Amino acid sequence: MKRKLFCEICPFTYALSLQKERWKRSIKDMFSHETYAVCHQDIRLPQVVNIQHNNMIKHGPGINPLHQQNKADNIRLACSKIDGLLIHPGETFSFWKVVGKTSRQNGFKDGRVLINGHLTAGVGGGLCNLANTINLLILHSPMTITELHHHSDALAPDPHGQHHPYSAGTSVNYNFVDYRFRNDTDQTVQLCTWCEGDELMAELRSEHPFLYAYRLTEEGHHFHQEADGTYYRISKIYRETLNPTTGEVVSRELSWDNHSKVMFDPTLISPEQIE
Repeated sequence: MKRKLFCEICPFTYALSLQKERWKRSIKDMFSHETYAVCHQDIRLPQVVNIQHNNMIKHGPGINPLHQQNKADNIRLACSKIDGLLIHPGETFSFWKVVGKTSRQNGFKDGRVLINGHLTAGVGGGLCNLANTINLLILHSPMTITELHHHSDALAPDPHGQHHPYSAGTSVNYNFVDYRFRNDTDQTVQLCTWCEGDELMAELRSEHPFLYAYRLTEEGHHFHQEADGTYYRISKIYRETLNPTTGEVVSRELSWDNHSKVMFDPTLISPEQIE
């Protein structure tokens, strides 16, 4: 029998391990030479670099509707803290330095979180959805991603059987599992996040157009049942740099070799997607 990690023994040891990691991150940031983005501006910068949106509410067997609504409320609160943020040249965006601690005192509710490979309820649950949406914006820009953590890209069935690259899979956990990117360009960019009903909206804006455009492509997408009976989503996701005038692919790089454990009822997977 595999020996349990200290954090897996009981809720107390998990909380203790969590606090230890938060202290370690705080100390590391204290001695960091990074300059973090903190300035907000209500006026939008003129150039739209990329737009992303997705529905915050998931439906299906085993999905708690209250946790879904709480997730949407958590995302709305976090969006209000991020919206209009300016990231000047040389500055770093840190998800947690802008959003702050996910506590009940700060207005966050119990949503769905992934702990030790299991979906459960936790304060601030659902913010991975927001972090992933921001990551999609940044992948379509020349920003430099400096911290990214993947979790399962198969938390819920794909709507209407369709899957989009990076539709899920960016993990955040206050404050040591962060999402960060740095602006290494010569112009200021702006992160705009808001909600329209149950739809999460996000834009990356800039002062003037960038030299190149970017897109994501996915190859070999399918599901596979492994020897232990567990299903996994498998694909390779590439990021392409394009000449915006001609559409010519200037460069192509593997962004994620996806091998994600299916966290929903595998009977909901379309048979034609299983290999």
